[in-house]
Amino acid sequence: MSLAEEMQKEQFTYSDYKKLPESERWELIEGEAYDMSPAPGITHQRVSRDISTMICNYLEGKKCEAFVAPFDVFLPKENDSEDQINTILQPDISIVCDEKNLSEKGCTGAPDVILEIISPSSASRDQIIKRNIYEKHGVTEYWIVHPIDRIVWKYILINGFYGKPEIFDYKGKPSFQLFPELEIDLYKVFDVKESDYVEQPSPGYRI
Repeated sequence: MSLAEEMQKEQFTYSDYKKLPESERWELIEGEAYDMSPAPGITHQRVSRDISTMICNYLEGKKCEAFVAPFDVFLPKENDSEDQINTILQPDISIVCDEKNLSEKGCTGAPDVILEIISPSSASRDQIIKRNIYEKHGVTEYWIVHPIDRIVWKYILINGFYGKPEIFDYKGKPSFQLFPELEIDLYKVFDVKESDYVEQPSPGYRI
């Protein structure tokens, strides 16, 4: 049985994760392995590129840094040794402001901001499983970007929990709690054409 086949059925930690071929991408969520292949489609790639470019341009010269996948985020439980960590994720975009959390391996501990860009194969994982994990580990701000629906769900951690998300349609310009002056122009990100335009509710409404 190959290592990839074993990853589908056993509880795994970083000690197992290190043995994977560099050509394969996996995430571990509380010991369960998730295959990250195939690579995201071109729409996903373009959205990730455009958002990360806006963020990186803004953060130039500031203490916070943005990282794009593949970039390992280790979320240990209290008193875990490195090899015991069983939650290792690769968010599409991470913003980290505490340099002490960074190493050549990635980020250990919760990034300040995480953005996940929905693919058909990852929708339930990003919207339910990862949302719960990021909440549990204290990610202050979590965005879920839907390239097909052209909307963004923005969660803010309040007293240890995510409240109802603020939802932005393609006409919106959401900003970050940490960087309120940095606006992400979704009309540009989603590459909306005039022929695509259909009247929608105002951006930034809450459910």
